[in-house]
Amino acid sequence: MMTPGHTNGGDRRPIGVFDSGVGGLTVARALMDLLPDERIVYVGDTARGPYGPRDLDEVRGFTAEIVHHLAAQDVKLAVAACNTATAAMTEADRAGFPLPVEGVIEPAVRAAVRATCTGRVGVIGTTGTIGSGAYDAAVQATGAPVELVSQACPRFVELVEAGRTTDEEVLAVARDYLDPLLSANVDTVILGCTHYPLLTGVLSYVLGPGTVLVSSAEETARSVFARLVDTGALSDGALADSHRFVSSGEPTAFAALAHRFLGPRLTDTAIEPLPVGAAS
Repeated sequence: MMTPGHTNGGDRRPIGVFDSGVGGLTVARALMDLLPDERIVYVGDTARGPYGPRDLDEVRGFTAEIVHHLAAQDVKLAVAACNTATAAMTEADRAGFPLPVEGVIEPAVRAAVRATCTGRVGVIGTTGTIGSGAYDAAVQATGAPVELVSQACPRFVELVEAGRTTDEEVLAVARDYLDPLLSANVDTVILGCTHYPLLTGVLSYVLGPGTVLVSSAEETARSVFARLVDTGALSDGALADSHRFVSSGEPTAFAALAHRFLGPRLTDTAIEPLPVGAAS
């Protein structure tokens, strides 16, 4: 018996991706690059974002609403393209969801553990993500002899969303935030926020060429690819390029920011409104 949207030619149901705003579009873009035959339904909860400064129990509620909304859209898999949302989800939450939900923390941690030569790994993220201890728990769960050095970088998100990724102030902010990681001699740094891939140039410059940067967006896309292959849920591509983008906030503002993350991929694509609470 086949699930809705699943045919002998592949599972054509879309992949759901959600974030508190536009940062998760780095995950959506990585999925589009790695899985060009798949459709994406992206939900940006811009009316209630950013999630980083919010209480994790509140974020858990928002996450549950959006996952159930995506399930009603008949997606085959949801990706929590938000480190704070991933940190807020418990194993009980995931088990109770009506569809599989992939987070961004575990894939990045697995990649960092593989990449480090010295066992000293850094992670940078929002205040909420770093304060949750989710990365510490994920590293501990691997059983690897890794020392994790965590650093909250709250200004990075506002700078990226303002389109500022290379100027002198950005460099100064990056030097200040990253100094503890340099002092700890980490050889690998996890970009623990989906906005941060847009700062790769600055981060690489400040940390130096000997430091490996691990993008949670790219590693999550690889994890989703593996899951779809292992479960026989890849699409045959018949409906590719029909991506949908939904915003709980003002669609025009969302589109303006989204263009910084997706560029021409968003051309002529309407942003659908999603009133807060409609996801429940």
